[in-house]
Amino acid sequence: MSTATSTWAAGLLLGAALLTGPASEAQTTKTKVKTKSAATKTTAAPAATGTYSAAGRQAQVYLTAQGTNSRMAATEKLSFREVGQPLETQPTVFVDPTHQYQTLVGIGGALTDAAAETFAKLPKAQQQELLRAYYSPTEGIGYTLARTNINSCDFSSDTYTYVADGDRELKTFNLQHDEKFKIPFIKQATAAAGGKLPLYVSPWSPPAWMKDSGSMLQGGKLRPEFRQAWANYYVKFIQGYEKLGLPVWGLTVQNEPMAKQKWESCIFTAEEERDFVKNFLGPTLHKSGMADKKLIGWDHNRDLAFQRAATLFDDPEASKYYWGLGYHWYETWTGSAMQFDNLRRVHETYPTKNLIFTEGCVENFKLDQVNDWKLGEKYGNSLINDFNAGTVAWTDWNVLLDETGGPNHVGNFCYAPVIADTKAGKLIYTNIYYYLGHFSKFVRPGARRIATASSRDVLQTTAFRNVDGSVAVVVMNQTDQEMPFQLWIKGQAAPVTSPAHSIMTLVL
Repeated sequence: MSTATSTWAAGLLLGAALLTGPASEAQTTKTKVKTKSAATKTTAAPAATGTYSAAGRQAQVYLTAQGTNSRMAATEKLSFREVGQPLETQPTVFVDPTHQYQTLVGIGGALTDAAAETFAKLPKAQQQELLRAYYSPTEGIGYTLARTNINSCDFSSDTYTYVADGDRELKTFNLQHDEKFKIPFIKQATAAAGGKLPLYVSPWSPPAWMKDSGSMLQGGKLRPEFRQAWANYYVKFIQGYEKLGLPVWGLTVQNEPMAKQKWESCIFTAEEERDFVKNFLGPTLHKSGMADKKLIGWDHNRDLAFQRAATLFDDPEASKYYWGLGYHWYETWTGSAMQFDNLRRVHETYPTKNLIFTEGCVENFKLDQVNDWKLGEKYGNSLINDFNAGTVAWTDWNVLLDETGGPNHVGNFCYAPVIADTKAGKLIYTNIYYYLGHFSKFVRPGARRIATASSRDVLQTTAFRNVDGSVAVVVMNQTDQEMPFQLWIKGQAAPVTSPAHSIMTLVL
């Protein structure tokens, strides 16, 4: 079994002695890119924004490639020259910064019980390394968004709530459970991100006594007589976190509301979610001074996303409470590919609502497969296509898990971008971390997606223009063959090669 461990030396950027399998050796890469943050407004419609010329500019290439030491490595600098009409025989990635679309809110990962408990088991030096790796925009990949769970989820060590059984007035509500591991972890992540890390929260299940099944596990539904108590529960949770110094940016109504899981789960049909929000949760948030919290519907797979959006957003009284629609990528359990067209239907039908990827991970963890290159490629494929479909924010699942793919109280062990070997006190960086970093490090909050097109399906691409004027173009190649191409921007072009099984970000 070959696994990779990190050896961050002081002052090194994105340090890592990583992926030390037989095909690669440890290497540390310096990749400083200065970026600026911006307000997280969103824009539904594309806009032409004057002129742009690549003449006289250079593009710095950052590369991650299988079979090499390159992990977000700053490689060559490209120079542009004037060119004529590209030929069909010339593979080309076209970029037009004057046509802009949605505004990026942020990219990040979930700070779950499992991540927090695993973090607590690490030596102090590795804890600090992890925080830098994720949240520093210079030494790491600059995460700018976070999610956490209300009550327990599968990635908790046990099943828990914050109130005594039968307490519909919520007089016993307290956050003592979270204050041991999760809240300290979120506070440290926020500090590492510079003191600001927008956080949204999601329930997997109401307390068992609020449900018709009498269990937090295996689905079941919220009993009608507890709808107001459950709405009050969200408010109590948000107020509690904010009193402890953790501002809450938003919330989802229910994690995976159409799945009866062996772990914490609760069923809401589209109509049930609509009516709960319209008559209980929405008004309760507003009456509690939380009208500014971003309320996110669905929070489940792309397959039923359009039907859910139509039900929630076609009702004006329900729609007024929703900021947008959240989605996951697990529709592939049916054998389907990821259904990006369903996102496009939602975006074009409801352009004033926002799309947010709220969860995704690779399941069925095996420690001896943490170097599998397909792990990161799944992420790259999703990120590129989700953003091109109109997504404004993207949140990975657990930021950290242990060497078992847990802890998890129902045996649902999964991969995370970083795995902790808690026995050895070391961190294992999978290539997921780098594939995510090709977006989160170089595309910052406030960036606008810009027009891109590729003349070869081998070259998957998306691009953004940051608020500081820099342009970041992501190009991914999942094939076994390298692909030379030209980066073409309004009559100026620069030649470059996309290696086999690689992802690159080109920053102008």
